[in-house]
Amino acid sequence: MASLTQLINTQFPLIQSPMAGVQGWELAAAVASAGGLGSLPCAMLTPEGVESAVDAFRQRSTGPINLNFFSHTQPEPDQEVLANWLDNFLPYYSELEVAVPKGPAGPGRQPFNQAMADVVTSVKPEVVSFHFGLPHPALLEQVRASGAKVLSSATTLEEALWLEAKGVDAIIAQGLEAGGHRGMFLTEDITQQSGTMALLPQIVNAVSVPVIAAGAIADAAGVAAAMALGAAGVQVGTAYLLCDEATTSAVHRTALQSDAAAHTVLTNLFSGRPARGIVNRMIRELGPMNESAPRFPLATAASAPLRAAAEAKGSGDFTPLWAGQNVSGCRAVPAAEITKALAQGFTPA
Repeated sequence: MASLTQLINTQFPLIQSPMAGVQGWELAAAVASAGGLGSLPCAMLTPEGVESAVDAFRQRSTGPINLNFFSHTQPEPDQEVLANWLDNFLPYYSELEVAVPKGPAGPGRQPFNQAMADVVTSVKPEVVSFHFGLPHPALLEQVRASGAKVLSSATTLEEALWLEAKGVDAIIAQGLEAGGHRGMFLTEDITQQSGTMALLPQIVNAVSVPVIAAGAIADAAGVAAAMALGAAGVQVGTAYLLCDEATTSAVHRTALQSDAAAHTVLTNLFSGRPARGIVNRMIRELGPMNESAPRFPLATAASAPLRAAAEAKGSGDFTPLWAGQNVSGCRAVPAAEITKALAQGFTPA
């Protein structure tokens, strides 16, 4: 089996986690230039936006790029469900003196489709990764034909075996501690989710492709621990949130550097899917898990105007403050510094 560095053509077996809303090509290019795999979240971009970002990345870095896409099935809007969901937020609209949305907003996050497959064919990224499973076989075959290596996230052993059977080049074992959206796709039962150090060895022992550990890895010691359990490499997101190149908002940065960051939870309030973030007012008062939330990604529209209004006043009460359970690695320094520090875990003294 080829090493992960050979597979993704990097100096270190380190992947910067794609994090929509808090990064663009700048963070990806900085990590790639420092020896890791820079990732660009594409689910909230247009095809033209992806092309533009990749072009900017290529001008800044000669390292490899990972384009990350979602593989969810887009739900049909149920107007009754959406209206009932919006009712939960009406008191906040009154409090903040914000106009209540008259109609449903766009879904915001799009699943991988033909237009994006054509972009992959055109820009030829070194790696393409997926969250929530894999796309339609024909689209996946087009990705492979571009020359890209294919990665996807597994949150259970069953998902890892499914991904291996579909021919992925490597599997990201996403532990329960990880920030942002859970990659779960064969189950919606969060009680089946395991921590990184429990999930990782199970997957390593069951599959023949490289396994990448993700979740609460914030420093060199965490990297070394994952490697000791058989990981071929690691994927790190939260540690990069305060970096100079990240676009993390002011309220999000403040939360990450506060005592509140010690308390994260899985919540479906912001999008309709479980995702880990710092507990804020919205989560305390409505959640964290609410059965009336519309299917992903349609839940977002109800709180989006509240988020904008609150952030304008310096408040993160209605902001998805995505973060993993370990924010100890977050530092307001260049991403290259974080990357080099993490890389020390691959060759522990």
